[in-house]
Amino acid sequence: MAEEKEAQAGDSGALKEAVANIRIFQSNLGFPTTEENTINTRFVSLALAAVLSTAAWAGPQDPSSFDGARYAPQKALYDFNFAKPLEGKAAFGYVKNHLRAIKEYGDAAKSHIVIVAHGNELHAFSRLNRAAYPDMYEELKALKDAGVTIRVCSNAARSRGYKPDEFYDVVTVVPAAVIDIAKWQNEGYSYMYAEGFPRLTREELVKQTVELQ
Repeated sequence: MAEEKEAQAGDSGALKEAVANIRIFQSNLGFPTTEENTINTRFVSLALAAVLSTAAWAGPQDPSSFDGARYAPQKALYDFNFAKPLEGKAAFGYVKNHLRAIKEYGDAAKSHIVIVAHGNELHAFSRLNRAAYPDMYEELKALKDAGVTIRVCSNAARSRGYKPDEFYDVVTVVPAAVIDIAKWQNEGYSYMYAEGFPRLTREELVKQTVELQ
């Protein structure tokens, strides 16, 4: 109760100061002290009181807000450099989510996403390994059909035992990832790194956390 009274007292002081400032402002503009101006001052005072009261009483139980404003066209560069061949496929989820978000909240016609791959995911991107990763071609093709540009580093490919023509036709092999990443960033593309980790749901969190049970 003491904290509430202090907050209310603070609001009252701030309100009085705001009203005084409004009256000074009216006087400086040469407004006469009429009944109409007095009513307007009271109206503004009530509005200020509502704002100050809302700010004072906001707390940890108040809900968050959602900003669904439209986004401008986006240019994004995803850097793929993973330890395991199928981690690249898992990282496609980030790219797909990005595409969906652009379609719903952005400008899909003027946006563009690029992937530059130079890690062990290259094994799954090679047509020589289709027997081991039978779904990868369809995954890559779906991204390309959605407008995503997919690039493979020839240095990374060579160091893993591949020639430039031993990858699927939906990707383009480039001289080096470092120079290609710099190229896209020089053109204004935002750098993105899709690091993967196991998803933790709130239900799982509650089971693990005594304070939430």
